[in-house]
Amino acid sequence: MANETTASPVPCNPATLLADIRPLKAALNPFVVVLTFLGEFLILLWQAIKAMRGGVNAKDLLEQMASLGANSVSIALLTTTTSGAVLALYFAPFLKQYGAEGFTGAVVALAIARELGPVLTGVVVAARAGSAIAAELGTMKVSEQIDALRALAVSPIQYLVVPRILAAVIMVPLVCALADAGGIYGGYLLSKSEGVLPTTYLNSMKQFIDPMDFVKGIIKTVVFGLIIALVGCHQGLATRGGATEVGRATTNAVVLSIVLIYLANFVLTYFMFSVTVTF
Repeated sequence: MANETTASPVPCNPATLLADIRPLKAALNPFVVVLTFLGEFLILLWQAIKAMRGGVNAKDLLEQMASLGANSVSIALLTTTTSGAVLALYFAPFLKQYGAEGFTGAVVALAIARELGPVLTGVVVAARAGSAIAAELGTMKVSEQIDALRALAVSPIQYLVVPRILAAVIMVPLVCALADAGGIYGGYLLSKSEGVLPTTYLNSMKQFIDPMDFVKGIIKTVVFGLIIALVGCHQGLATRGGATEVGRATTNAVVLSIVLIYLANFVLTYFMFSVTVTF
């Protein structure tokens, strides 16, 4: 009878196993980072919503409204006014070639009301106010002022985050309304210089633009304001280290805010202007 031989198990080398897992870990790392950010973002939002039940200091709220809104008006007006003028500079001569200069006001107003006004306002406020929020809270974090608030039984969420969120949600739509007016006026001035009659420009707006175009555009900026405040607070409160990390948090806050504004703008535009629900 032949002897039966059994194969001995091959020993597992931990180094080889780790080398096999490392590429998978590297491939999944971006997804882990994104999911971690979204989780922390939503947790901060939920904490802020719960903290709102405790009220907010009126003085802090007014100071943040001035910082986020009033100080951003001039930049937003300049940005949208020149953008409206550029739109008119492109479209007025082009439409005039085909005898359709009567549509110039409608084209400019529609682009400003639905897209350029809200998005440019969000980007301007993110660059100016969102960076300031991240820098301020980041400096407080690395200097242990946040820990001092907790030691005094003061909630950093209620004291620091809630006023900034409410100020952004209130003021960004108001800045957008002024920016819309500036963009339309810039298009009006350029159209007039291109030979489009003022009455023609205004009548085309009245004929083809629905007031809901402006309302829906302003509704977008409520979401943009929430994004700007939450991202700025999140990056500031997550700061570790020293001055270098504060600068990195400030940069991250602006970049993330702008990216999320564009993503949110696509989703909001799709559901507000593209999808028709029938019953």
